[in-house]
Amino acid sequence: METPLTPLEFARRARKIYPERVALIDGAVRWTYREFLGRCDRWSALMQQLGLRPGDRVAYLSPNTHSQLESFYAVPQIGAVLVPLNYRLTGDDFDYLINHSGARMVCAHRDYLPTIDRIRSRLPKVDHFVALTGKGDDWLDYEALIETAPAEFIRPEIREIDLLTINYTSGTTSRPKGVMITHRNAWMNSIGTLVHHPMTCADRYLWTLPMFHANGWTFVWTVTAAGASHICLRKAEPRAIFELIAREEVTTLCAAPTVLISLANAPQELRRLAPKGIRVVTAGAAPAASTIQRLGEELGWAVTHVYGLTETAPFISVCETRSGDANLPAAERAAIKARQGVELITSGELRVVDAEGKDVPNDGMTQGEIVARGNVVMAGYYRDPEATAQALRDGWFHSDDAAVVHPDGYVEVRDRLKDVIISGGENISSVEVESVLLRHPAVQEVAIVGFPHERWGETPHAFVVLKKDAHADENELREFARAHLAHFKAPHGVTFIEELPKTATGKIQKYILRARQSAIVPQ
Repeated sequence: METPLTPLEFARRARKIYPERVALIDGAVRWTYREFLGRCDRWSALMQQLGLRPGDRVAYLSPNTHSQLESFYAVPQIGAVLVPLNYRLTGDDFDYLINHSGARMVCAHRDYLPTIDRIRSRLPKVDHFVALTGKGDDWLDYEALIETAPAEFIRPEIREIDLLTINYTSGTTSRPKGVMITHRNAWMNSIGTLVHHPMTCADRYLWTLPMFHANGWTFVWTVTAAGASHICLRKAEPRAIFELIAREEVTTLCAAPTVLISLANAPQELRRLAPKGIRVVTAGAAPAASTIQRLGEELGWAVTHVYGLTETAPFISVCETRSGDANLPAAERAAIKARQGVELITSGELRVVDAEGKDVPNDGMTQGEIVARGNVVMAGYYRDPEATAQALRDGWFHSDDAAVVHPDGYVEVRDRLKDVIISGGENISSVEVESVLLRHPAVQEVAIVGFPHERWGETPHAFVVLKKDAHADENELREFARAHLAHFKAPHGVTFIEELPKTATGKIQKYILRARQSAIVPQ
């Protein structure tokens, strides 16, 4: 007696068991699970009335709002495929993504209506344009439609291998690729998350992470599975985060390392608003051990580091705390917490392999590529068989992430393969150098990239953001790095900048920094 594995089951259960618990808080809006899921049903009925059928794609362009969260239930429960778009992109980007996905409907927040209007003539496949908030010419009014919609819709048969979402990669080196996530992928990730990061109906989850990014790391469904409360936040600014934590009694959140850095460096009057015991999941880039240590020691927060990619739905490893870690010095505990860790129970198998596909030794030094296989790995890239064949080869998903395995079996990412700096025949991990510089009291953020060098081939160059009112010069930072690293790993140059270029999910865009080398390195 099999039933499909789909995160829509979490909604069914929450409606049955937690109908009067608060499901969603979005400013003044407070809806129970009965009210929230009832709205999702009405929007599903409207979409069917507008002619949407199983397999049709529906694109959403919105910050973290109640209507964005509703899309993760209303769209898939009629068998359609959700396409959450990165709202920080440009009109030309939206043109490509909407057309590539073949979306028949575009739903947009008021902030993006003018941008879509400017490219509307280039979107011939789109039948319906829906304004989630605000109004515009020839836009359907989302809230008005939901008010008058019937509560019943035709629920099609949904298989666990059916597409649930198409999530586009950041496209930093080529056109974005559409990652096809199935109902089974998302269900597996959500359950694995709950095993390693337990939640209950008493939890209150703050949306600091963009919902569009890998489906909010599937927390759009995981929170509902626990019957916990979703607390929406449109922009992840320290003041807004700390004030919401205090006002709404937040217990847990997810955040990229760049967001954690901003919280760790927020003014003391903001940090004292936050109670101890907040549980944080971080991923998206390797977090610095110093950041984890500060959040633990200064705020009393518990940080769990997980690792994955959009292509793996997204989590494939978690840095589990081991029984003996509590007795270690704080700095050593933080260094271990910064590792990517071990496989999640539900994610499948993870290995680190050399160029011949053999496992690297567990020596904490030999680098290889992370490969994975299991129930969270994507179905492939949408309309891109060549990229699919390249990523899914020899029975494994290839991550392009370089890592080592420590004697205890814990994996630690050292770099993206393309970001490893080869200097005089030696491999230098930009992540390792960044972690050292972040321990300097004046440094808030840093990115290390390889610049061409006549003698060594490449050498590390540091782009540094200093803390407010802090001071440090190039020689000081270079000597600090040399004191804590092999000398060949220390940056040969330092450039101080106001802000590092980042994607919407907080990943540093190193290709932009590399492009600056001609203006910095003497010719």
